[in-house]
Amino acid sequence: MMGSYRMLPAQKTRVLIVDEDVSLARFLQSYLTRRNYDVSSATSGDEAIRMFRVCDPALVLLDAMPNLSGVETLERIKQIKPEVTVIMTSGASNPEVIFKVSKLGAEDYLVKPFDPAELDRRIAKIVDRQRVSSEVVQLRDQVRRNHDFVALFGTSPKMEEVKETIEQVADTTATVLIRGESGTGKEVVARMIYAQSSRREKPFVKVNCAAIPNELLESELFGYEPGAFTGANRQKLGKFDQAHGGTIFLDEISEMHPALQAKLLHVLQDGEFARLGGKRDIAVDVRVLAATNKPLERAVGEGLFREDLFYRLNVVTVHIPPLRERQAEIAVFLDYFLHKYSEFYGKNPPPFSEYAIQRMIEYTWPGNIRELENLVKRYVIVGNEAQIIRELSTHKPVISSISGASPLWGLPKEVPPPVNDAASRVTAMPPKPANGEETMSLLEIGRRAAQAAEREAIERVLNQTRWNRRQAAKILKISYKALLNKLKVIEEQISAERKTSAS
Repeated sequence: MMGSYRMLPAQKTRVLIVDEDVSLARFLQSYLTRRNYDVSSATSGDEAIRMFRVCDPALVLLDAMPNLSGVETLERIKQIKPEVTVIMTSGASNPEVIFKVSKLGAEDYLVKPFDPAELDRRIAKIVDRQRVSSEVVQLRDQVRRNHDFVALFGTSPKMEEVKETIEQVADTTATVLIRGESGTGKEVVARMIYAQSSRREKPFVKVNCAAIPNELLESELFGYEPGAFTGANRQKLGKFDQAHGGTIFLDEISEMHPALQAKLLHVLQDGEFARLGGKRDIAVDVRVLAATNKPLERAVGEGLFREDLFYRLNVVTVHIPPLRERQAEIAVFLDYFLHKYSEFYGKNPPPFSEYAIQRMIEYTWPGNIRELENLVKRYVIVGNEAQIIRELSTHKPVISSISGASPLWGLPKEVPPPVNDAASRVTAMPPKPANGEETMSLLEIGRRAAQAAEREAIERVLNQTRWNRRQAAKILKISYKALLNKLKVIEEQISAERKTSAS
């Protein structure tokens, strides 16, 4: 969403000062506020715990107090949020206390009276280290997400179409609606769009609309001003504030209450919103990605979803096919998750047997990739393939062969079945390598099965359309250019096969 907008300052580090000396607490609060920190203060341990839960500080400056002592307060704070940084202060240098608070997780210890500039220096050093640590975590997450991207995208024509759409829309400001059943990887697609956009250095903020009660979702999205409701003692920035300049991902958008949908529509139309209890509109620059596992058209017809909001969200649609329509890729997913969780749990289970892989290919996967991931995770932990096969046996297979492969390839029912036995060759496991190896990797099994099934589907549709390639591309739901590229690959494969047979 482009247009005029105000620049938000970098988010201030929240500091909580806890000291029974009211005048000192006020002085330090004033001093650190001038140093551009977001500061709150408390004068007792009980008040400190209440304030800590409300303001969620990144750093606590905690005095060793007599009643609910600083040591006890430190202990309770660490129970609430173990990763929070605490600097202890005291009127005396007591080695026993220093040792005790260090064991409880205090970062530093200052003896009163101390120079405020020294306090500022130490806080700045801690904040800088927190920033570096956060960047490391973000890099690790990015690496993990890159692996997830690889795992999500296979070789089926439908996923080629998804990839192509992502590449076309990523570096634009267009709103994107990501549609697909639960567990198909909608968030991964959203993150892939973000990672390929010019906003990739800016925030990516996810909001699960189904996980937050409707009465709290408005304040979560748009924040609130002091006095907006009972207990709102200070301003809270919402998710749109946090996503300024970047991307916000609204998952399960269909669960948003119609009254709140009107406010979201205002953001999409005008690039502005008002905080709860606020008296002015705030300009914001945010790209909106939304996802749903429900047909929004039906929700519009039932009056549960605003029609004008639907059209605003549905500028570009990315539809992720369910796993039952991507069966040739199941072996690839199995290989990926088996390696991932074997490493994570420090276990080394044997690879799945060809029989187990075939049962998984025939299974319907109502929970899609998420269900498959959880199944592999259980297998790595328990190591019992027979148990996994029993679980699969309680469900009806999606198809007995790919010969009627409309579910797999998205082909219309009127496409005639193949006149030869190529489809049965697709369903069967690929032959053993000629070099005498007894097994091949799951990745190779999946790759060969996907290539064979794709070639069969393309040839079938081309025969049906009498080799009208543009019409065939429409039936296969891929671009004309993508079909030409695939035909070139098939031609090379046929040429290689002829050379092999001739030799």
